[in-house]
Amino acid sequence: MDKLNFLTAGVPLSAKGYDDGFEVLNNMNLDGLELEFVRGVRISDKSREAVSGSGKIITAHAPFYVNLNAREEDKVEASIQRIIETAQTANELGGFSITFHAAYYLGMEKEPVYGQVRKQIEIITNELKKTDNKIWIRPETTGKATQWGDLEEIVRLSKEFETVLPCVDFSHLHARYNGISNTYDEFAAIFEKIGNELGQVALDNFHAHIAGIDYGAKGEKKHLNLEESDMNYKELLKAFKDFNIKGAIVCESPNIEEDAKLMKDYYLSL
Repeated sequence: MDKLNFLTAGVPLSAKGYDDGFEVLNNMNLDGLELEFVRGVRISDKSREAVSGSGKIITAHAPFYVNLNAREEDKVEASIQRIIETAQTANELGGFSITFHAAYYLGMEKEPVYGQVRKQIEIITNELKKTDNKIWIRPETTGKATQWGDLEEIVRLSKEFETVLPCVDFSHLHARYNGISNTYDEFAAIFEKIGNELGQVALDNFHAHIAGIDYGAKGEKKHLNLEESDMNYKELLKAFKDFNIKGAIVCESPNIEEDAKLMKDYYLSL
């Protein structure tokens, strides 16, 4: 990546499909989109053609029903397959990286859950190596304490695999800890940690999610538009600028293209 790119989470809301969506992105000076494979990794031939020929930055979110720590073996195997299929499809379409919510603790201690996630990620990365698929595989920081995926766990996992890096959802981190992780110094500490522990490559190939967020004592409730939330996106973007982060910011606000443009315009004004 040679700069910081601003993407929408899915096709812009004002568009009727991928062809129209990329035209909207062009008109708004936005840089790409994240494919949202909500219930399965499915995309039509027409949409594939539009995505692969768009010249835009493409990321992908694996289906939401993924739990690499499920008690049932068939659910673990299905989760592995969903992540592999997401990586294969995104790679075929020229994608930059994929992300997913990796697991739930299910009342277990952190260390054995880490071991389970690590075991399944090894299976996934080994399978992708067979076809020389080097797309970035990114567990996402999660918004509730019941979900595996705090920053420490994901940075630790990223150290163990060549093609694994974090997807830092700053809104989730803000909600997970009931309102912290929302100042310039806290954002800077996240970039410093990632740079120090994973190297410059992680800062030059960043994948972030940002949205407004509603939260409570148990963490994330729902996404909000940035200006309707307490998400300190301006200080966050200043930190992105000061650390010269390159990669992709995916806007997950309910008004995806409007907040993506809001962020990009502010970032470019700095």
